[in-house]
Amino acid sequence: MAQLIKLQDYISRYETDIYRYPGQFIRLKQENWRKLLERWEQEYAAGTVDLQQEKTEESNHTKKRFSIKDLFKGKKEENVFTPFPEEHQDFYLPPKDKETLKYDFLDHIFKFQLKWASSTIREYSTVDDKFRTDASLRYFLQRFPDTFLVMYKPVFQLQKASVEADIILITPVQVICLTVIEENDKVTFLPEDGRTWFKELEGVQTRMLSPMIGLKRTENIVKSILKKYSVDIPVSKVILSRNNKIKFQSEPYKTAYIGREQYQEWFEQLRSFTSPLKHIQLKTAEALLKDCHSVFTQRPEWFYEDDPSVFNF
Repeated sequence: MAQLIKLQDYISRYETDIYRYPGQFIRLKQENWRKLLERWEQEYAAGTVDLQQEKTEESNHTKKRFSIKDLFKGKKEENVFTPFPEEHQDFYLPPKDKETLKYDFLDHIFKFQLKWASSTIREYSTVDDKFRTDASLRYFLQRFPDTFLVMYKPVFQLQKASVEADIILITPVQVICLTVIEENDKVTFLPEDGRTWFKELEGVQTRMLSPMIGLKRTENIVKSILKKYSVDIPVSKVILSRNNKIKFQSEPYKTAYIGREQYQEWFEQLRSFTSPLKHIQLKTAEALLKDCHSVFTQRPEWFYEDDPSVFNF
């Protein structure tokens, strides 16, 4: 599960210590998944609990049911600040298979990631509800390795202007600037060299603004910041459309068009990438975070978090 180190202009915990939190996230995620899986196997995979009987006893509060949340509870004071209201119950009926359990676990981690990407010990930003249901954001976080760092449409402070960028994926070996274009799966995209692309549906072509414009702007911002802080790492660009065909004869320099036909190979290549976190990767993230714009509110002292390292949902 990739790590969300910056979400638009929200204050991020990774900004305070990029060399601490990525490794800590991986360790906590692995530990809690192991605990959850062990408990599930002990209580349910072994058939020690009758799921039908469990359903009939939902109203019986004396019977403690299966809980993911319990695994993530750390030491907390009563008045610990919560960046957003709890949207799930503590207990739920357990899934019958490991795959469903994994997706339940990833959904909980997603909520946790939104917390780390919108708060520090002393500050917080108010998260727009749209991000909790943003399918593209979930895709980048839930489908790629733990060592990939995601900046999701970050806002950079460039001199006196604030500029929103596209999606930035920081891997251990490179920075990938991404933009996603997706339409009805019958639409075919036709790239052009200028400011205009075409999209074709049932033989009819219509103009659209070239996604390369925003993508080049993101690339230029990234390269200028890395040059400013003397960080040397490859930077590439990707235009991604999982549902649509992109019909092209050639690709621009250091740019990949990943349409429906190229998607699976591209996805498997990234997903199967195995490498620990690299110093150059963290140095890159640190440089980019330094020039990000953040809007946040100070917490009252009595709302400071006891331990920001635990998975507090």
